Amino acid sequence: MENIINNYLPFVTLVGSVIALIFALFTAKKIMKYSEGNEKMQKISASIRKGANAYLKRQYSIVSVFFAFMFVVLCVMAACGLLTWFVPFAFVTGGFFSGLSGFVGMKIATLSNSRTANACISSLNKGLRVAFSAGSVMGFTVVGLGLLDISVWFILLKFVFKLPVDEITSAMLTFGMGASSMALFARVGGGIFTKAADVGADLVGKVEAGIPEDDPRNPAVIADNVGDNVGDVAGMGADLYESYVGSVISASALGVTAFGEMKAMALPMVMAALGIIASIIGSFLVRTSEKASQKQLLKALSRGTNTSAIIIAVLALPLTYYILGTVRYYFAILAGLVAGVLIGKATEYFTSDTYRPTKKLSDTSKTGAATIIIGGISLGMLSTVVPIIIVGACILIAFFVSGGTVSNPDHGLYGIALAAVGMLSTLGITLATDAYGPVADNAGGIAEMSGLDPEVRERTDALDSLGNTTAATGKGFAIGSAALTALALVASYINKVNTVSGGSADKSFDIMNPIVLVGLFIGACLPFIFAALTMDSVGKAAQSVVIEVRRQFKEIVGLMDGKAEPDYASCVDLCTRSSLKEMILPTIVAIVTPIAVGLLLGYKGVVGLLAGATASGFLMAIFMSNSGGAWDNAKKYIESGVHGGKGSDAHKAAVVGDTVGDPFKDTSGPSINILIKLLSMVSIVFAALVYNFHLL
Repeated sequence: MENIINNYLPFVTLVGSVIALIFALFTAKKIMKYSEGNEKMQKISASIRKGANAYLKRQYSIVSVFFAFMFVVLCVMAACGLLTWFVPFAFVTGGFFSGLSGFVGMKIATLSNSRTANACISSLNKGLRVAFSAGSVMGFTVVGLGLLDISVWFILLKFVFKLPVDEITSAMLTFGMGASSMALFARVGGGIFTKAADVGADLVGKVEAGIPEDDPRNPAVIADNVGDNVGDVAGMGADLYESYVGSVISASALGVTAFGEMKAMALPMVMAALGIIASIIGSFLVRTSEKASQKQLLKALSRGTNTSAIIIAVLALPLTYYILGTVRYYFAILAGLVAGVLIGKATEYFTSDTYRPTKKLSDTSKTGAATIIIGGISLGMLSTVVPIIIVGACILIAFFVSGGTVSNPDHGLYGIALAAVGMLSTLGITLATDAYGPVADNAGGIAEMSGLDPEVRERTDALDSLGNTTAATGKGFAIGSAALTALALVASYINKVNTVSGGSADKSFDIMNPIVLVGLFIGACLPFIFAALTMDSVGKAAQSVVIEVRRQFKEIVGLMDGKAEPDYASCVDLCTRSSLKEMILPTIVAIVTPIAVGLLLGYKGVVGLLAGATASGFLMAIFMSNSGGAWDNAKKYIESGVHGGKGSDAHKAAVVGDTVGDPFKDTSGPSINILIKLLSMVSIVFAALVYNFHLL
């Protein structure tokens, strides 16, 4: 049996990746058979596609310069004996596949938006199927490419270069740094683009001019729809790729530390492959009836995700016993699965307009913008309590059922890492329910701009509103898994320091040690600095869009009467230039800080930094994501007819709240969960440098 585990199970991961990619290709071809609609719908869709392609081309050209620079730095470190020569190449492949995941998702999303709008002419269920299929392409591309990267590197390092198992995991951890770096660029840059366009379009269009959302007279409307794809699709794809890969390789690395054997490394890899099969089965169960309510639509998506989770819960038991010879680690995996579901439900409760918190938030709009902003901030802060309790319980259960003790924590830390793998094992379908939202949003814009029957817009709005909830749930899910993965990566960093020191490093990290404490404070502060930089970037970019939209309304004769066309391209170009410029500083801060702190305070200061950033970053990310999601759905709830409906004073106040929430939920919030993992990845890669050359 040992021979089978060592020599054949890794290939199960490769087979799983191929199945995921084939399913994504099959689904994409099925989508392409649907009609794009009339000529006007096709023209609008082509404009959105052109803008998204142009943005990503410019973004990737800038990011490639960064990767080339880092490749040279890592090669120099390898030449100095601080790294192996596999590290620079692993770093590049991690970034490449992360970017490719986002690019593929964006391509299929921009090809599916008009098809979804046209499908909604027939029925709500048909529109849901097209949009969800587009999201499925994204989901299965992410998990397929993630496992492909992992399995190919593993097969090369084990069977071609014949490295010992501990050196294999050490090298593989570093391509997580490439994936995290690419994800941060994509999330921050795309998030700034999409929210600058969204805020500019809403503030001038809805509030000042009093025209509907996605009105073709609004010069920022195409930029807004482009932003949905480059931020909410391409950025999210790179983000979740990084989360998925990070959870698997960190669990594999800790498994080697705990057992010193191949079998512990194989378990998370095979678990991820089985999750692909479970996700494919669940995806076939997503369908709904015509005139479905939000609750019924949510139930349709939950049916798919819950079925996938149940399949994994059943299969993980015999798999864990077969590989490890014990079932105790199964309960750690189960704890992660249950925690993921519970975090999703908690997020849904605080952000969906079918529940009391968001309905209550909409009530505050009756007294103006200030009160709905106060209410949204309060809701977001309060919403952090439940996820903290869930993740805390998950950590304790996973640690102790896995046999971890304070004096010998290795097996317990492996259990925590397996919980993160369990939480993300069904990412294929979880991401599909998230990625479908921007497609539905675009479909609504196309329906409005092409003058389709109001009933079509009602259907796309129903899908879009559901997408806001599933997106918030997906973000909560990603943030929860990020906390578990970040904790596993901190443990991997300590093990890396122990390795580079030859076992002589002091592994006591007393909170009263001033070096650890200073690192803790710096780490706790970092998510606030990062959020401030990204929020400010959205504000500056949005200001330029607002000024441009006002200028066009004022100067283009006949625009408001529908007799002249706005200059859409200028707003797209403004958002592109602003976002690409503004994405650089936050990303550089995230990469430079752990190196600088390490060189000053040493590895103990870095451990404090990672602990502080993980704790405050987890809270900040949940707060911002949930506040933003609740503000968005409170606005949608008012637009359904309550408190005076569209155009009322309550609606205008809710639009202001939503514009504040836009960078909360789509730029700063989701970027923080990448930040806390990137800090750990950078620390691991530069551990030898810090250990050998620190000041204190």
